[in-house]
Amino acid sequence: MPHRAEAAPYAAMVIDARSGEVLHSNNADTRLHPASLTKMMTLYIAFEAVENGEVSLDEKVRISKNAAAEPPSKLGLREGQSIAFRYLIRAASVKSANDAATAIGETLEGSEAAFARRMTRTAKALGMTRTTFKNAHGLTEEGHLSTARDMTLLGRRLFFDYPQYYNLFSRRTTHAGIREVANTNRRLLGAYKGADGIKTGYTRAAGFNLVASADRGGERIIATVFGGRSSASRNAKVAELLDLGFSRAPTRVAINRPAPVPYPAAGAAGVGRAAPAIAVLARSLRPRSRPGAPATTLSDEVVVALKEDIKQAVAEVADTPKTAPSTLADAAAAPQAVRTISVTPQPRPARQVAEAAPATPAEGAADPDGELRVVTRLSTSGGRHWGINVGRYGSRYHAERMLLKTALLEIGTLNDALRKVVRKPRGFEANFVGMSAEQASLACRRLAARDVECDTFGPG
Repeated sequence: MPHRAEAAPYAAMVIDARSGEVLHSNNADTRLHPASLTKMMTLYIAFEAVENGEVSLDEKVRISKNAAAEPPSKLGLREGQSIAFRYLIRAASVKSANDAATAIGETLEGSEAAFARRMTRTAKALGMTRTTFKNAHGLTEEGHLSTARDMTLLGRRLFFDYPQYYNLFSRRTTHAGIREVANTNRRLLGAYKGADGIKTGYTRAAGFNLVASADRGGERIIATVFGGRSSASRNAKVAELLDLGFSRAPTRVAINRPAPVPYPAAGAAGVGRAAPAIAVLARSLRPRSRPGAPATTLSDEVVVALKEDIKQAVAEVADTPKTAPSTLADAAAAPQAVRTISVTPQPRPARQVAEAAPATPAEGAADPDGELRVVTRLSTSGGRHWGINVGRYGSRYHAERMLLKTALLEIGTLNDALRKVVRKPRGFEANFVGMSAEQASLACRRLAARDVECDTFGPG
């Protein structure tokens, strides 16, 4: 028998998602219980964390006793179980799983209470001025309140700020790591033309809530209802509001994208898990030569090349490809917490480091003019056909960024390896190649000690 809410206060709002224009509102600023609409913010922060390197989709999360004990709706996670972060996102967005939402919060902030504070800070940054969160899932708790206006704004933000993840909300079913789960919004998705999200919610105190989005011919409407009496009546009311929105929205309108909200620098207040801080020296002291050993001097060309590579790598890791931090103060504020001293490379000398030459009778032999010619050769042995894989990513850019971060983290074992992105049907694989079996095995062990997932692969 379907649940029925006990006369929860009603509120509604309809907007044109393209422009943000309000087309209809009713008690839109009344603070009410959002129920599982809360998970929209949990997921917004999860997407933000993935995109900014706080966590990877493939990172294994260990489930706490607190998360496992959350009441339904839930995925059925067990205390001590490990599961990839991507499956927590799927379960929270599609199944509206409370245990998955709590695990997301604990992963990113260490505790659900700390994560709720981050949720509230993020809400304020987005302009959700009348929203306060106390948990990651939306079960009724004193002070855990929002409004139809704020939740409509958040629905629009999810669409514009993280379009690469938005398809999650339209999936009728998805695999969440341990089982297949069905979408709590599947009835509206199946019944209303153009509907593609976003989130349902129900508690006894809140009633039946829903933020829904639909697209027809490039026109996108978002409608929100708080306090429905049943899932059927709520869905009917949302369909009515969506119809109203499409009837009032202009056919053509300029898209007014919401202004981006700056992501706090790593280690700043409001970010619990920063990407690993990487200290890079632009100039390193040379060790003294061993007694009796001749001193080694790097050529000007090699020094210049090293400086250029360091500056480029630092700029990419700091996620500012065109400009590297120029001062220590700038570096401290860089997104990836990279601290560096800027080096301005000098123009390369006109002469070349090495010159191709015909084969000589022997290495180091004198040529006819009496000058010593040094010939270097690449090894042709079959011992360096091993490599390591450090993950699969949704874009070439993210795969390349992961390779660069990993190379800087483990420069000792990966210094001579080649970075290679391989496109596969399910994404872009980030690989280091040109290694021996021993080097690949050692690199993976050292990366595992830094909580970086790694797999070795061999020739063939």
